[in-house]
Amino acid sequence: IFCEFAIFHFILFLKKFIMVSSDGWIDFIAGWCSGGAAVIACQPIDTILTRLQAGAFSHSQVSASSSHGSSFNPRSAAKGLVSNFGMSSLWRGSSAMISAVPLQNALLMSGYGIGKRWSEKNTPDKVYLGVFWGGCCGGVLQSFLMSPVELIKVEQQVIGTSALSATRNVAKGFLSPKNGAWRGLGATLLRDGLPHGVWFLSYEYAKTSLEERAKLGSNSGTSVTIPLFSGAFAATVAWIVGYPFDLIKTRIQAGGNMGIIDTAKQLVQESNGRVILGLYRGFTLKLVRAIPASAIGFFV
Repeated sequence: IFCEFAIFHFILFLKKFIMVSSDGWIDFIAGWCSGGAAVIACQPIDTILTRLQAGAFSHSQVSASSSHGSSFNPRSAAKGLVSNFGMSSLWRGSSAMISAVPLQNALLMSGYGIGKRWSEKNTPDKVYLGVFWGGCCGGVLQSFLMSPVELIKVEQQVIGTSALSATRNVAKGFLSPKNGAWRGLGATLLRDGLPHGVWFLSYEYAKTSLEERAKLGSNSGTSVTIPLFSGAFAATVAWIVGYPFDLIKTRIQAGGNMGIIDTAKQLVQESNGRVILGLYRGFTLKLVRAIPASAIGFFV
């Protein structure tokens, strides 16, 4: 979500200063450059996080007594991956994610525009509601692309399948709704739908509030720091809402045969009945991954 926030405003910046015949062309170039760079830089963290979510690390890397999380050491996990599979193992799944960036952004922004215009037409006096519905629509629309793409990524990161083999496996499963390319789609919709609405709404609220305080001379921020702080706040709030579904999605895509509710119950059971610890395993690492993604998105 941090990455999408940066991409969104990078696109808006280009629209102000570059005169071209098609806004879609700007979306394509800006989104692919900033999104691709963010994927390359942050993929090692994502690989470690995905393997943690999927339960792919050994008990020596994740303490059983801490319910798979509180004593997890990302550095030792990375060293173990490099030692066993080579440096390139940290970038597993990056090709699929980079390839999907342009279409993902197009779907997100198209869905955002559709939802926002629909809300403005029906409730023109409720600006924030339009932002919320726009984010929800964009998140739902992009889910149908990102679910199979992330299935390819997860298969590479957790199982170690090559990019070509993982892509073939997913492509063959497009006609199988249960165990094919759409495995984890339900959790992906829950992760990307409502949380994107929360993200857009939280960002707009924080930005407006900081801008108003800045106008009053309280030195709450500048034209650069305001969107950065607003984006950080919005992404944190959105991930608080959506992270459990991200964890569940990864577990299902990594080979789980259970549904969303049963997977959630299993995660809680693995954490000795502690709901928060079970459903937010790896949450801190998720936020750590988002910080460099945001920075890269702004300065590429």
